Amino acid sequence: MGEWKVKEVYLPEHNAQKTAKKHDTIKTKSIKDWAEDDRPREKMLAHGAESLSTAELFAILIGSGNNEGESAVDLMKRILSDCNNSIAELSRMSINTLRSYKGIGEAKALSIIAASELGKRREQEGKPVRETLNSPDAIYDFMHLKIRNEIVEHAYVLLMNQACKLLRVVHLSCGGLTETAVDIRLIIKEALTVNATVLALVHNHPSGSVKPSLQDDRLTKKVADACATMNIHFLDHLVVTDGAFFSYRDEGKL
Repeated sequence: MGEWKVKEVYLPEHNAQKTAKKHDTIKTKSIKDWAEDDRPREKMLAHGAESLSTAELFAILIGSGNNEGESAVDLMKRILSDCNNSIAELSRMSINTLRSYKGIGEAKALSIIAASELGKRREQEGKPVRETLNSPDAIYDFMHLKIRNEIVEHAYVLLMNQACKLLRVVHLSCGGLTETAVDIRLIIKEALTVNATVLALVHNHPSGSVKPSLQDDRLTKKVADACATMNIHFLDHLVVTDGAFFSYRDEGKL
């Protein structure tokens, strides 16, 4: 009985081209071929930057993958994998090392390094130091230099968090303190904008007298009522001069 022989089969040229095209179709799709909800830019617009993975964030920076069908996201996933998914390790990569990845040229390598460096600098900055304004003295010390020499009345609202850490200072009026000059709706709007849970009013008396006027009293009452409605703690209302102040809370009027 004779031996079995394997017959060699040669594909015609057009069949070989079809086979190559078939293999091409199984390559990774580019980002533009993805469902819109899966694309990094669209995902960021719809859900915010925090919804993106690290690879997706870097993919937005480099913009495109390579000509072998690897998307920008997949390319960044591969690079991050080689860095143990550590941005710190990625930031230590040289331009030449990054350029060794197909699809990463000089411009993309510089973008990756620049983004990593910005991240490091942000960490070095730390959190901003916020003033703690939990007493009339603290509020006076913070504000009196700003308004002690003004020749007309100025009113400010200090917006704070639960720990009385200052979030924002808002200038409310200039030239007189009345219910019409100070828009209480603006006070509440600004408080809600920064998620303030505590606020204090401060205004100066250019006359040098710290005694509050009837207008001061009426405004204090209206602000107190508005804060009670919005569940915001109205900490105090200070009348400030150069060297002295009147605290509505200390005087039992709030």
